[in-house]
Amino acid sequence: MATAIRSVRRRGLALGALSLTGALALSACGFLESGGSASGSSDSGSGSAATHTVKTAMGDVKVPVDPKRVVVLDTGELDSALTLGVRPVGATHSASEDSFPSYLPASETKGIKEVGEIANPNLETVASLKPDLILTSKVRDGDRYEQLRAIAPTVMTESTGSAWKENFQLHAEALGKQAEAKKVVADYDAHVAKVTEAIGGKKKAAATEVNFVRFVEGADIRIYGKQNYIGSILADLGVGRPAITDKAKDGFSYDVSPEKIDLADADVVFTSTYGDPAKAGTTKTMNSGLWKGLKASKDGKVFKVDDRLWIAGIGYTAAGRILDEFQAKMTG
Repeated sequence: MATAIRSVRRRGLALGALSLTGALALSACGFLESGGSASGSSDSGSGSAATHTVKTAMGDVKVPVDPKRVVVLDTGELDSALTLGVRPVGATHSASEDSFPSYLPASETKGIKEVGEIANPNLETVASLKPDLILTSKVRDGDRYEQLRAIAPTVMTESTGSAWKENFQLHAEALGKQAEAKKVVADYDAHVAKVTEAIGGKKKAAATEVNFVRFVEGADIRIYGKQNYIGSILADLGVGRPAITDKAKDGFSYDVSPEKIDLADADVVFTSTYGDPAKAGTTKTMNSGLWKGLKASKDGKVFKVDDRLWIAGIGYTAAGRILDEFQAKMTG
């Protein structure tokens, strides 16, 4: 009986693999028949839309000049597309959530098909959407590049996070939205200047040390450094950063246990939680004597913020929301 069950299971797995392979093969055939290539480096010709070459982390890729069916595989790519006025036909979602980030207007995400979790997309679902462009990063989907480019031209950035501005420019180029991108950047710069002025000007901003502490379920507490998304926004605002941020590994974060949370001290501390606050240690740590002894805590300058916005947003629309919230909390 056990042998029979194992045999059935093996046949089931084999059929599942053949099904996915078949779906991807059909998609690739359709792409090739329409004048493309499995490498995403097609030339424009009769019966196919015009293309242009984009330099990506995986080499040169030819993409449609005006893509109509875009699939995005991370929050940064989703933010970029919507910021530039492009509604993807498909997108991934965070492993800890079953929907798209709440900071994005529901009216803009309505109708977008969920295609699995970030770093684990359902390739069969992606192929079924018949995309003409896929946006993602090497750090998320580099090991799936061959399968993805068999479906549609795939534009990958090297990484995510601190390189968000450069990534946005690549997304804009791939989407044919460079003019729109220029305005987005100008608006962001003006917004930053407005917020800096609202919190007292450049001199006061520089004299105010700001820390960001993230509680993560199943991991140590992270004191965020300067080489990450939120770190870059704080740098744009010109606020001071505590010396501990210079000890962050690769500039990303300096991880501590609850017993060393006093190292997070600063004039202002922003906090977020990934996962369950109880399991992440948020509640216990913030009720501890060490936490209550922080200067920011004594001065009432500890602010809880949305992790999905401040950490996972990674785009200009998210940045605009963060700037608004930063100003409100700092001046409230």
